[in-house]
Amino acid sequence: MRVLISGASGLIGTEVARQLKELGHEPIRLTRKKPAAPGEVYWNPAQGELDPSVIETVDAVVNLAGATTGKIPWTKRYMQEIIDSRIDSTRTLVNAINNATKKPKVLVSGSASGFYGDCGDDWLSEESPKGKGFLSDLAAQWEEEAKKASTRVVLVRTTLVMSKKLGALGKLLPILKLGLGGALGTGKQWWAWISLEDEARAIIHLIQNEQTFGAYNLTAPEPATCEQVIKALAKGLRRPAFFKIPTFLMKTVIGLAAEELLLCSQKMTSHRLHESGFEFKHPTLEKSVGYVLN
Repeated sequence: MRVLISGASGLIGTEVARQLKELGHEPIRLTRKKPAAPGEVYWNPAQGELDPSVIETVDAVVNLAGATTGKIPWTKRYMQEIIDSRIDSTRTLVNAINNATKKPKVLVSGSASGFYGDCGDDWLSEESPKGKGFLSDLAAQWEEEAKKASTRVVLVRTTLVMSKKLGALGKLLPILKLGLGGALGTGKQWWAWISLEDEARAIIHLIQNEQTFGAYNLTAPEPATCEQVIKALAKGLRRPAFFKIPTFLMKTVIGLAAEELLLCSQKMTSHRLHESGFEFKHPTLEKSVGYVLN
């Protein structure tokens, strides 16, 4: 397969491209700069620029572009950048697909667990309703743009990605290594999570399985609370995790991002992904922590 990837330089996009290449496929990376290597294609999503003829040469499109939500605090200007980067990218890809004479077989488009909002101890399947809040509104709008593509559309609702390289754990691990880590807020909020390797494997699986469509929760089958995730990582590092960061302090220092990213509770299921035939390499928290720390 030839697979066109937006956000190919990000954490997930890089791993998707690596796995595709390892499997004998050809990843094509979209870049906002002048292409400097084979397998790169120029686009300008802010201006809606992408040659539809590029789309006609690929079998699948993976849309992972978007400004990181991990840049804290969220100013009003940066929140608008988070929105625009996702909507502009998705709209540009969808327009190119719809204007192409030969269309790709599938668009796998990014979304997020934020779709569900803060749901306490409730189990969340793909049939669960949209929640409330900035990230919920963003995810819903993001998905609606992707659904306009005139091809098979798969929406991947991504959760906390367990990786030692970048992302959320890239900031948390150094603190844990110093023995200064601990639960955030009460620690009882559910954190849906998945290993980086399984995240990319799931995306490729959904590309290849022509029976898949609509939303999929990309989350490991074993649920865990914030406290359980942090304690498991600290145990793997042989460090204590006694410190707790109070809720009020997080809200004061970090603001809305704390409420929607770190204190939010999302107990997600991966039943639909299982039913499609996907098998996790790291289904348990213990195995995922081993993957991250080894």
